[in-house]
Amino acid sequence: MAGVAELFVTQVYREELARGATAGLIEELVHAAHDVAAEDRAGQAWSKANDYPGYTSYASLGDLPDRHPAFADLVGVLDRHVGRFAKTLDLDLAGKRLGIDSLWINVLDRGGHHGAHIHPHSVISGTLYLALPKDASAIKFEDPRLAMMMAAPLRKRDAHEKNRTFVSIVPKAGTLLLWESWLRHEVPVNHAKSERVSVSFNYAWGASEKDHAPIT
Repeated sequence: MAGVAELFVTQVYREELARGATAGLIEELVHAAHDVAAEDRAGQAWSKANDYPGYTSYASLGDLPDRHPAFADLVGVLDRHVGRFAKTLDLDLAGKRLGIDSLWINVLDRGGHHGAHIHPHSVISGTLYLALPKDASAIKFEDPRLAMMMAAPLRKRDAHEKNRTFVSIVPKAGTLLLWESWLRHEVPVNHAKSERVSVSFNYAWGASEKDHAPIT
């Protein structure tokens, strides 16, 4: 009997943290993110100088877990989920561990967006969404084989998700998403009237949060 094998699957991990034992942590992180943003003059200046549509701490702060206990608690939660995802991916870590390499805040204003990019020098990347108002941007992932589809026709408009060239995932407050760092992604224009707030991070093989400055 003829069959079709699904090879080289791209996986994205999703968990909802705004429930159960982690529900209170999400509320703490919302307040902590705004407190840090209000005090981080260097981050505000960098965001303004680089036309960043809102505020980000990735170019200014590399010690969020030391600045506020909510971020330290978050790292503990992320460690568990990244460990589960690594097992799902069948990663051979050769006795080493995946450690958080960078952690930063994103506050995206109306009209802002993040162009398509990857996260080099890390293994697993992700985002925890803290505030997602109505009409806030989703996150859009790109098929990593796109550059090699020289003569391929377009996909049907109603193509199955696994066959699409681009897939958008709509998060909500408390959604945690993880993906392998080579997966290209972007944030389309934010049409929400209020701020879209999230915390992004990278995990590297055998690295610690203090080993490297934050990157995006």
